[in-house]
Amino acid sequence: MKIMRWVTTLPLRLKSLFLKKNLEDELDEEFQFHLDHKVEELVEAGASIEEARISAKKALGVERHKEKCRDVRAGQWLGSLWADVIFGWRQLMKRKVTTAAAVLSLGLAIGACTSAFRLVDALFFRPMPVSHPDRLYGVFREGMGFRDGKPNTERSFEYPVFKQMRDAVKDQATVIGVSGLRKDVTFAGVEEMEKTQIAYVSGSMFGAFGLKPALGRLLTESDDDKAGAHPYAVLSYDYWTRRFGRDPHVIGRTLHMGDSAVEMGNNVYQIVGVGPKGFTGTEPGTVTDIFLPATMYIGVKYPEWSWINLLVALKPGSTEGPVADRLEAVYQADQRERAKGFSGRSSQFFTRFLSWHTKLEPAPTGVSRTQEDYRLPLGVLSFLVAMVLLIACVNVANLMSAQAAARAREMAVRVSMGAGHGRLVRLVMVESGMVGLASAALGFVIAWQAAPFVVTQISTPQHPVRLVLGANWTVLAFGIALALGVTLFFGVIPALRASSIEPVTALKGGEDPETKSRLMHSLIGAQVAFCFVVLFVAGLFMATFTNLMQRPLGFAAQGLVVIDTTATHSMPATVWEQTAEMLRHAPGVEQVGLSLSALLSGNSFGSFITVNGATSPELVQTLTVSPGWLGVMHIPLIDGRDLTERDGTAGVPPVALVSRTFARDYFGSVNAVGRTFVPTGSKKPVTVVGVVGDVLYQNVREVNAPVFYMPYQQVDDQGVPVPMRNGAFNVRVTGNDPAALAETLRRMVVQARPEFRIYSVRTEEEMIASQTVRERLLATLGVFFAAVALLLAAVGLYGVLYYSVIQREREIGIRIALGAAVGNIARLVTLRVFAMVLAGAVVGVALGMASVRYVATLLYGVKGYDPAMLVLPAFVLLTVALLAALPA
Repeated sequence: MKIMRWVTTLPLRLKSLFLKKNLEDELDEEFQFHLDHKVEELVEAGASIEEARISAKKALGVERHKEKCRDVRAGQWLGSLWADVIFGWRQLMKRKVTTAAAVLSLGLAIGACTSAFRLVDALFFRPMPVSHPDRLYGVFREGMGFRDGKPNTERSFEYPVFKQMRDAVKDQATVIGVSGLRKDVTFAGVEEMEKTQIAYVSGSMFGAFGLKPALGRLLTESDDDKAGAHPYAVLSYDYWTRRFGRDPHVIGRTLHMGDSAVEMGNNVYQIVGVGPKGFTGTEPGTVTDIFLPATMYIGVKYPEWSWINLLVALKPGSTEGPVADRLEAVYQADQRERAKGFSGRSSQFFTRFLSWHTKLEPAPTGVSRTQEDYRLPLGVLSFLVAMVLLIACVNVANLMSAQAAARAREMAVRVSMGAGHGRLVRLVMVESGMVGLASAALGFVIAWQAAPFVVTQISTPQHPVRLVLGANWTVLAFGIALALGVTLFFGVIPALRASSIEPVTALKGGEDPETKSRLMHSLIGAQVAFCFVVLFVAGLFMATFTNLMQRPLGFAAQGLVVIDTTATHSMPATVWEQTAEMLRHAPGVEQVGLSLSALLSGNSFGSFITVNGATSPELVQTLTVSPGWLGVMHIPLIDGRDLTERDGTAGVPPVALVSRTFARDYFGSVNAVGRTFVPTGSKKPVTVVGVVGDVLYQNVREVNAPVFYMPYQQVDDQGVPVPMRNGAFNVRVTGNDPAALAETLRRMVVQARPEFRIYSVRTEEEMIASQTVRERLLATLGVFFAAVALLLAAVGLYGVLYYSVIQREREIGIRIALGAAVGNIARLVTLRVFAMVLAGAVVGVALGMASVRYVATLLYGVKGYDPAMLVLPAFVLLTVALLAALPA
């Protein structure tokens, strides 16, 4: 009945809400009518007009009835709520510093959490804009590493295995092959070369995804049926927009790939279409610019190469299990067949080789290296920002509790005047809601800028990272839920505390101060525990970054400039050497060496080798270098000689330099000079003429792997010199700023050889820095969050200590009057707080030790149980606690 009555009076309530003046006029008119009628009756009964008016007002109770009508029409709750908002705003403005601190700390924490979620959503939650993304699975293979025997996971497969898998499940699913590369492209009529992201894809991809072209046509299965036969290209909508301004005449234009070494046949492609809007490829974190048929990649010629990544799109009615079983059967059959070609292998090798198996994992968002590289780091960062958010919430809850306690008398008076506990809860929650709303607004502004900033920090010129960070319902829902959750977290405790006020006790002087501060001290303990974890994890990441940056490289990186160069067409090695000689005479240049690629550039070249009839179980890293390259790089020559100008020329037997690890692994000793091996594709044995020191070849985290160095100048089996299209000039310069010569060196190369195209000029130190982007990001953000957590903890500790002093001010005064020493007073006030700090640190140690196993793969050269990593956060926290206690 009450509900029905409320519904029937809803029009009056709405009218009173928006037409308040009309409501008052109607009330005055109605009650004036009844008042006049009553006065007439009293006058007729013999009363005077004045007496009649006074008696009528008393009899009718005009003002009392007016108030009831206002309550019925407008709703008392609405008026009181608005009054609470006004009162809460005034209270917050009275404590501007405290309010600003609360909003700033919560806003920063909310912004950090929302930023982290935006990144996680873009990489892992946002499905590709294709039909039925829930039917997509990534194909992986798992097994034991050949060198260390540790569990390993790989994404790439050999092309023949891909074709067998595709045919085996074609009635149940479509197997899609994808391989991404960053390559140089020149468009017809444009001389300037540009970097683009290429994806070699199987012709069935667009059809399986249910995609339609925005312009022209897409690749089909007929474009991918024969190696090197269909040089067609499809532009992504994003690239078409950025590069061509959506020019419809782009169809039919041609583009030239800068590196014919990875192309099949002609490396000139015709643009036949533009992909649909929103589709940027199958690799989150990478936006594909151009799609090419997979059969145009040179890897199809080499059945032993693992280069193509696989996705499975299930057909309607099919399930994952049977498809996974067929793929595994195909893979195991291929593994057994390959094992037959190995000879002279140990039982351990065969055990590890045959341990590999396939697995399917759901991939509605696609599969990418960026996901693999940043799955755990983003999880760790999310954990850190969650800790900071908890610290901020605890901090604000303490401040709000202290303020609620300071308003105990006010709350007691309200209860004495008839205010219910629900009204008091609402009064405090309104204030908390206003703080939460302001914090959420600030947090969303921070999140909008912070997420793109993090992307720029993990992106490098060689490996650009691009994420679709536009807002969607998932991010919006997360932000709203986070704001509401934070408001409830820090607002409920002080609200419940305020509502539990006993009027008699409060008006007589309040509760026992110990009772009031018990909850606040407990929250301080929790705050310290969270802060310790943040400090501990940040310390691990900082130590990891420091260890990697200080790791011995095996060569001297300081003062080294690398000029990565490609030619419009293959050039004789002598032309490349002439250019290097020209650079040697440039001002500020000490030495110049030539190699196919620079060390730690991220590039890797490998070959299987045969030693004494046994083939290596994995690719052995190799690099072609010029004579004198060792001296330029400051790599020590351990035994034998360096390469000479005669090496690699017609009539001279093939020779190579090998690393110490190569000599030990394949010859059993560093005394390998004079020994021979045969690389894949070679008919002649290669003689070792020198053993050199180990270097970090591809990345700074790798262990010392076997490497062999061949002369940059090569001849084929007929003795004809092999022209080269790519090379890296390694230039050692004088001075403390090698980058200052970069532009000068670039101009010199282009002016000397117009056929050369420079696609990057970098210092070796810049390349090393790009190898540690992830570690630098974790260390930087870890230190930042640690600083924020410390600041919040210090503010929280000071607030609790200050509150403790205020609450016990009378007691402290009496103690001082009776002769108590200042030290005893300080110990009395701070003893419990410091006890909670120690307790929180102990809990933090336990939480930190438990978290180590989750971040172990991100660490290098540091252990979570190192005493220094545990003692340092505890020492910092105690120092901060002491500093926070001094002002109080």
